[in-house]
Amino acid sequence: MKRKILFLVVGVCSIFLWLNFGYASPDTAVALQETASAGIETGTWLSIVPPLVAIGIALIFRQVLFALFLGIWCGAFLAGSVSFAGIFSSFFTALDGYIVPATVDTGHMSIIIFTLLIGGMVGIITDNGGTRGIIERITTFVRTKAHGQLMTSLMGFVVFFDDYANTMVVGNTMRPLTDKLRISRAKLAYLVDATAAPVATVALVSTWIGAMVGFIADAESKMPNFNESAYSVFVNSLPYNFYAFFTIFFVLLIAWSGRDFATMLTARINLYKSKHDSTLDKYNLWKDKIEDDEEEQKVSHWTNAAIPILTLIFGTVAGLFVTGSGDSIQSIIETADSYKALLWGSLISIAVAIVMTLSKKLLKVEEMLEGMMEGMHTMFDGLLILVLAWALSAITVELGTADYLMNVFGETLNAYWLPAIVLLLSALTAFATGSSWGTMGILMPLVVPLAWEIGNNTGLPFEITHEIIYASVSSVLAGSVWGDHCSPISDTTILSSIATQCDHVEHVNTQLPYAMIVGTISITSMIGMLVVGIPWWIIYPLGIALIVGIIFKFGKIPDPEEYAPEGKEAAATSLD
Repeated sequence: MKRKILFLVVGVCSIFLWLNFGYASPDTAVALQETASAGIETGTWLSIVPPLVAIGIALIFRQVLFALFLGIWCGAFLAGSVSFAGIFSSFFTALDGYIVPATVDTGHMSIIIFTLLIGGMVGIITDNGGTRGIIERITTFVRTKAHGQLMTSLMGFVVFFDDYANTMVVGNTMRPLTDKLRISRAKLAYLVDATAAPVATVALVSTWIGAMVGFIADAESKMPNFNESAYSVFVNSLPYNFYAFFTIFFVLLIAWSGRDFATMLTARINLYKSKHDSTLDKYNLWKDKIEDDEEEQKVSHWTNAAIPILTLIFGTVAGLFVTGSGDSIQSIIETADSYKALLWGSLISIAVAIVMTLSKKLLKVEEMLEGMMEGMHTMFDGLLILVLAWALSAITVELGTADYLMNVFGETLNAYWLPAIVLLLSALTAFATGSSWGTMGILMPLVVPLAWEIGNNTGLPFEITHEIIYASVSSVLAGSVWGDHCSPISDTTILSSIATQCDHVEHVNTQLPYAMIVGTISITSMIGMLVVGIPWWIIYPLGIALIVGIIFKFGKIPDPEEYAPEGKEAAATSLD
């Protein structure tokens, strides 16, 4: 550990000194000194340094908050005065210039309040016994790990209209049950995260689609003689969204099969080992805590939890309809204020939880308030990470990280390879910035008109040009989700860690291999469809067969007796 700390200190100091003196040649030193007060030029390779610093330190040292702050500090230095004095001034600018403004944004503050309200509601329904009631109800049908994982995955389809709401509802609701079944927190976090954004991106009505249609419409304003509606473009792009559909299939199959591999398998084995090694039981999942919880936790009717949760879902949907306008459902969703809808839904849900708890005398006022505050408190660590991730994302916009990535790949773009390259570029941008919506907002106005111009300038048939546009739109969306799943500074990845109370770095490390496999298959499928000319109705069966082969070839079902002898696995015994 001491060596890591020493390496970290030396590394950070080296980065700042190198950025200050090392990247400029002697011939440009004078020019650099003249422009130092204005920071570096935007859109250069230096723009990727801050996210790389944050990502590298987070993965190496497993300290996300510290890593994010160092990335912000590095970005503030590059955006400000690139001088020795700038090293110190940027330390304070990181806080007052980026971190504080990240909380001022109304959308960001809406997510913070929404998350706290959800946490408070979950705390109340946990203490009033409703959550335990739901678990006992579900355990009538769920008796094994595979059933528990499959149920968690399927619940992701219920809350289809928003990935944030999906993550918070499913993660918090299923966590007690998966703990009981001895399913690792890492696996729970993956099941929640991998069914949130992919489901929201292919649903015909969701907050994602509303934003997506808005981005497409903005891009179409730059495309003369292109008259197709934005929503029609989105619908026609669905067959090309390989990452979303393959991820959904991958999640369902790996949940049903009960198999795991790579770092996820390691996390599962460590869970078994932790039964007799308390140093590995960081979530306190084994019998002492479980038995204590069973003795102390109140059990009440399952509706005491189900009604507040359903209120959240339907309240949010109602909020979308109230804040939107138009003659069709999709037009209403397009114009709706999703942040208001989420806030209204969460506020109504916590109010319903309070009224039900007090009216039924399930808890005293003091106990109810204590449960609400405890629920909110579980969200604090993750919210700190979320705020820092937003600040880092703002710096990447200011430094022109996406512009640099676009310029690097722009020289290699051509008509038939464009969607595959855009998919990779979108994934890299989302990984580096930690924002899928930010990636869509940045790339969509650039990529769609580019596809239109390439098709017109090269004399491609009208139908082929449209196909490339549809595939490019889907590539931006799919790549944003793929990069989001792989990035430790992604907001939805962080929220998944919050909702499941999983160590954030562990969630990223265990989800990464699965996401990379599906992402690689998706790029290959895009190339096969547009470059090679293989029809989509052949591509999808081939991709599904490949996923089945990988899971059953490399996936294993470890025997808990091998790692935790002297007793059968909890999932094989009665849960009553």
